[in-house]
Amino acid sequence: MAEIINIPPIDYILPPFGYISTLQVPDLCDMKVTLITGASGGIGEAFARQLAKEGHHLLLVARSADKLKTLSEQLSQQYKITAHYLAVDLAKSGSDQIIADEVVHRNLQVDWLINNAGIGTGGDLMIHPDLLQGTELAKKIRQYDFFHYEVNEALILSADEEQDIEELFRKIQQEINRPIDKFSQDVLIAQLDLLFTYSNRFYDRQFITRRPLNNNLLSSFEILLDEFFSQKNINTGLPTIGYFADKLHLSAKYFSDMLKQLTGLTAQQHIHEKLIEKAKEKLSTSELSVSEIAYELGFEHSQSFSKFFKSKTQQSPMEFRQSMI
Repeated sequence: MAEIINIPPIDYILPPFGYISTLQVPDLCDMKVTLITGASGGIGEAFARQLAKEGHHLLLVARSADKLKTLSEQLSQQYKITAHYLAVDLAKSGSDQIIADEVVHRNLQVDWLINNAGIGTGGDLMIHPDLLQGTELAKKIRQYDFFHYEVNEALILSADEEQDIEELFRKIQQEINRPIDKFSQDVLIAQLDLLFTYSNRFYDRQFITRRPLNNNLLSSFEILLDEFFSQKNINTGLPTIGYFADKLHLSAKYFSDMLKQLTGLTAQQHIHEKLIEKAKEKLSTSELSVSEIAYELGFEHSQSFSKFFKSKTQQSPMEFRQSMI
């Protein structure tokens, strides 16, 4: 299992590498490597040089083939290590599979992953609540789930998207540096609103381009659901979104948003559907009482189970059981 190192966010471009949790590599590999995304410049290059100096073999990934080739040759010659490189645009659909195939093809074992590298300059955009006070954006900002995503679920920007975001940040910086006047707040609010709208657009695109990976996550989620309900849950209680998100190495918000985009249902709705499916199965094929079924499914009180079942099926558990006779 690869160990994931997430470099703290140092800029607004945060290229994640979420697929690593599903990457399968042979148990016996020719070489253990450190995988660095965004390795052709900035902090990514600095990490590559330091790790090569310490004797690490490397797999360097970025968009620029020329820069990667030059860097890998320098490090290999200077530190007598092996530096593989792969030029790929992480924002494009299928890029995760390209890298996974490269790892398997070269018979490598990814021992370490350095994420969010490649940023040359840094700084956080911090927004004081007073700036948003009384504005529509103050209400709207609560709708943006990406503020609750983990760092490794951040956006991978295409070259064009990167230019859009960088231009917006330049305009925000210019406005901050200007003398304050009666229009300053309105201009900054408009720019922030546009930034968040772009982020929403780009996340929507990213969910689409990651559909193959997300389909794998959906399959894993369905397996976990079946496993959870294959046991009696008297002591474990009802399943939560957080429980399954942790199992899949995702934040709860990202997990639910991903499922919503992929299937039209949130994670909570998927869990409820499985609960009803299992409840109907037990009611129609066993002689367990309603209370026993409720406890096996994880409900603390049978009344809560009956209320939940009726809200989803328009029938009480006993009415459903009678209809099956």
